[in-house]
Amino acid sequence: MPADSPIRVYIVDDHEVVRRGVASLLATDPELEVVGQSGSATVALREILQLRPDIAVLDANLADGSGVDICREMRSVDPDIKALILTSYDDPDAISAAILAGASGYVLKKIEGNSLINGIKLVAGGHSLIDPAVAHRVVEQMEMQRRSLDIICELTPQQRKIFFLIAEGMTNRQIAEKLYLAEKTVKNHVTGLLARLGLQHRTQAALLAVRLRGADAGSLPAADGPAVPGLAPDRRVG
Repeated sequence: MPADSPIRVYIVDDHEVVRRGVASLLATDPELEVVGQSGSATVALREILQLRPDIAVLDANLADGSGVDICREMRSVDPDIKALILTSYDDPDAISAAILAGASGYVLKKIEGNSLINGIKLVAGGHSLIDPAVAHRVVEQMEMQRRSLDIICELTPQQRKIFFLIAEGMTNRQIAEKLYLAEKTVKNHVTGLLARLGLQHRTQAALLAVRLRGADAGSLPAADGPAVPGLAPDRRVG
């Protein structure tokens, strides 16, 4: 992009008022040029790959897809196109997904106009931008995961087996049959695990296991560990 050329922006938001409002805002700055806009993920992806803007401002949630999906697909074709996710939700999981998809920025729609304009320029220039409120929640989640990981590392191999079998959606009875344990024993283990991790139900344990495996797979102890007494070697939990 030549130094004297405006930054070419494509806007995606399925709320027409918001989309047009952002376009009108950006039109007030001579350094920015809105080259297209759409409320559809399908249409947006096709037009973005045709127009090749410098940056795409993407709503996180669309009726027929998501800004994260658009980001991932467009950058797989042309990694030079930058992405800024503009959303109403300060969801740590969403920002993690956006970063993994290659987004350079993630800001909330309550952002002030001048801050949005400056943010677009920063992202177009190769910098990263994360809304402070969202960043704070991400840090909190990472700290929670670190504490949970420490607890998981302290569990016995059998307790880890039970934890990850919960994550696979197994009931207490199914876990008992798989590990050759009494169902009451498994129930006691599950109750103790949930209390130790500060969780209220097993669905939270399943979500935590998924996050931990994705966040720090290299540090997470293997779920198998030593063979469970009475369990044949070829039936160890993996």
